[in-house]
Amino acid sequence: MSGRLYLVPTPLDHGCAVQSPLDDVLPLRTLRVAAALTHWISENAKSTRAFLKRVDACVPLAQPIQALHISELPRAVHKKGDHAGVAPFDARPLLAPALQGTDIGLISEAGMPAVADPGSSVVRAAHALGLEVVPLVGPVSPLLALAASGLGGQHFAFVGYLPQASEARARRIHELEARALRGGQTQLFIETPYRNAALLRALLQTLQPGTRLAVSHGLTLDGGATRSATVRDWRTDAEAHAFAGDAPAIFAIGA
Repeated sequence: MSGRLYLVPTPLDHGCAVQSPLDDVLPLRTLRVAAALTHWISENAKSTRAFLKRVDACVPLAQPIQALHISELPRAVHKKGDHAGVAPFDARPLLAPALQGTDIGLISEAGMPAVADPGSSVVRAAHALGLEVVPLVGPVSPLLALAASGLGGQHFAFVGYLPQASEARARRIHELEARALRGGQTQLFIETPYRNAALLRALLQTLQPGTRLAVSHGLTLDGGATRSATVRDWRTDAEAHAFAGDAPAIFAIGA
């Protein structure tokens, strides 16, 4: 029998000074499956080992961390996307152990792999090889932020990162706002935590006063919060300008 590909979610506290207790954010079944796996496909091997050390404190690992097989996705997959270019990344060789009957875990640094993170090429390859794909339960930051935003959850899009250059970023913000207001499609996007403040300033400068902006930061962490209000209200609240802080954040705009 072939092995299965498990999509293993991780906490959203990667890179944060304070981490959540693992069993507060991941159910026992997810921890048990993770503890039993001996082969992994990872966004980053170092962060995967750190996660598995936390798992081991809750559910003992089947093998010592040093004995686990961890394959990293190529850096180009992180930077350009799983399906960029004329020839998308072929992840089938990474799944060779599953064809011999070994279950494999796919993992990213935070949240659900293949959702706002690398890994979809691995999932696609698993289907092409006839392997069973099993998503495990855990945090998915765009969906948590959408649910907390009060914006339309029936029609939405996650668009990743916005441009860093101010003019290009402003054009992209106008484009996304038009989609949200004319088509009713909520737009969700992210930023590197240390650029949260710059993005929030750009949004408040560029969006129309009546557009609704929601920002969620530190999701699943102590002190995490969501603020959702019109841009007009954001602008009149001096404290709101620092709301995003330097924790992982999701931004959303809509009607």
